[in-house]
Amino acid sequence: MPTARPIPGPAPTADPAFAALKSRLVARTGHHYYADKDDLLWERVGRRMRVRGVPDPAGYLALLGESEAEWAALESEITIGETFFFRYAEQFAALRGTILPERIAARSDERRLRIWSAGCSTGPETHSVAIVLRELLGERLPDWRIGLTGTDINRDVLAVARRAVYGAWALRTLGPEERERYFRPGPREGTFALRPEYRGLARFEPQNLMSLLDGTASLALTDYDLILCRNVLIYFHPDVVQALVRALAQRLRPGGWLLLGHAEPNPAFAEFLEAVALPGTAAYRRPGEGAVPDLPPPARLDPVPDTVPGPEAAWAPLLPPETAAQEVGAAAIRLRAPLAVPPPVPPAEGGPLAAVRALADAGDLEASWRACRAALAEAPTDPRLRYYEGLLARARARPDEAERAFRGALYLDKGFVMAHYHLGLTLVAAGRTEAGRRALANALRLAATLPADAALPEGDGLTAAELSGAARPLLGDEAA
Repeated sequence: MPTARPIPGPAPTADPAFAALKSRLVARTGHHYYADKDDLLWERVGRRMRVRGVPDPAGYLALLGESEAEWAALESEITIGETFFFRYAEQFAALRGTILPERIAARSDERRLRIWSAGCSTGPETHSVAIVLRELLGERLPDWRIGLTGTDINRDVLAVARRAVYGAWALRTLGPEERERYFRPGPREGTFALRPEYRGLARFEPQNLMSLLDGTASLALTDYDLILCRNVLIYFHPDVVQALVRALAQRLRPGGWLLLGHAEPNPAFAEFLEAVALPGTAAYRRPGEGAVPDLPPPARLDPVPDTVPGPEAAWAPLLPPETAAQEVGAAAIRLRAPLAVPPPVPPAEGGPLAAVRALADAGDLEASWRACRAALAEAPTDPRLRYYEGLLARARARPDEAERAFRGALYLDKGFVMAHYHLGLTLVAAGRTEAGRRALANALRLAATLPADAALPEGDGLTAAELSGAARPLLGDEAA
């Protein structure tokens, strides 16, 4: 059955039932991401209301009270995310070259590994780890007990993960030889099925990360050598993030690793985890000795604050409590221990832009953001700085700021191919498909004027031909 169209119009913010619905959804899923995104939430809730024939938020709230199945359907609607194989090449280089070899050596006597991919979506990350494990262990694999589990709140994406059949877009970082090595033709034209020797290593289960905090999580979720929880925590309130990371750390073996998304590290994690410097990777380890202390219950964890924090709230963990309170007001998070204000970023060889790039490449997006804002204060008409401002805003889940930054870069340089491309991706991800496709078409048109092997400025080695190949599938019939 085709997906129902959302109920048209802006969110009914004056309706108490809509406010109650949002509050219950945020409390149940922890997705504080929607606290200040009423129209986006209404669009996704509206799809379910049309499917079920419910005319108003009050009726849908009543339906949720009667149906756990409808809760599952709504959770699936709001958590669909895009992912692909070997996403974030530097993190997989760290897994292949450092993290998994270290764990294999440390566990060689028991020949047992336990790995958890939390928020696994349709499974490419989990299956990518399986591929790396099989290649590292080789002929030794049958002698090892591998527990590789992917979990997600969305049961629909878990069904995709179990089938392990994907379109070309999910394989876009793989060359022809890798594609042939890991996949065989799928059941439909243009699809690819993961080969059984890789598919058989992983299993997939439904899991709400909030269960780690309310005591309902399975006792089997423990003793892990590695937990990957990347680009999941950006949806949660900062107080919940602190508690979740501590709970994840408690489920690691001593010496076990935790990988987070580039935008998710927090200096407060140093209280119970050791940060490990690996290129382009937000990596932590549980100390070899000692337990992870429990987090005291927060004084307040409102699912939806009375006042929605402004952009500066995302940086509150980097400030002392009194400063955070002044900056964010009543909606600021309550920090449990004073944190030193980070030192200013030293100038890097090559100027401010080089400093922004270097910090971002090292995975320190907070410092990169500060460096970018400082550089823009000195050079507001530099389109490259505006472009990096957009990339960093997207990494912080601030699509409106990202759009403004990319448009600013294009105002300054109409031929900036990568700014057109990332503006298009930002708009498509926000549901503004027509506008996004126009931006992507502009990127495609400009790339077509360049030699196929020409490296695009600020494209990290991406060539004109590679960008064209990535953009065309997003344009659908328009690219024909």
